[in-house]
Amino acid sequence: MEARLDFTGTEFAKSYYENMIANEKLFHTASTVPHRTMELVKLRASQINGCGYCTDMHYKDAVHAGDDPERLNLVTVWREAPAFDAAERAALALAEESARLADNPHGVSDEVWAAVREHYDDEQIAALVAMCAQINAWNRVNVILRTPAGFYDPETKTARYQDAKR
Repeated sequence: MEARLDFTGTEFAKSYYENMIANEKLFHTASTVPHRTMELVKLRASQINGCGYCTDMHYKDAVHAGDDPERLNLVTVWREAPAFDAAERAALALAEESARLADNPHGVSDEVWAAVREHYDDEQIAALVAMCAQINAWNRVNVILRTPAGFYDPETKTARYQDAKR
């Protein structure tokens, strides 16, 4: 598969991308949400949205940061897996409902919101909400453009799909 457009090859997208990257840096510098939780949120939303590129990226970033690959393999079935603590479960539920807004006319359920409130303070909740919005935006860009999956390198934070064309 080949991407439909060299998105960052356009002037508009370069600016958009720079702003999105600035947001990503903000999550890591100004948020006290654990990095491990951030990657779970991004991974689960990406799975739901069918974004192969982001699913690959956030799985690899989580492993690179020290998370257990077996545990990450259970993200799709997190409700049945004892590998996630209560705070992570609340964040995963928020990620799911944020990716499935069309399934619930009221958006995020009161039950999920109460669980998030139980485990996170206002600053962390603001970061989680922004993170959910951000990953959903990334997913949509990559799904629309059909960005190929499987070539993300967590060491360099770049995709090597140019090599795959050969």
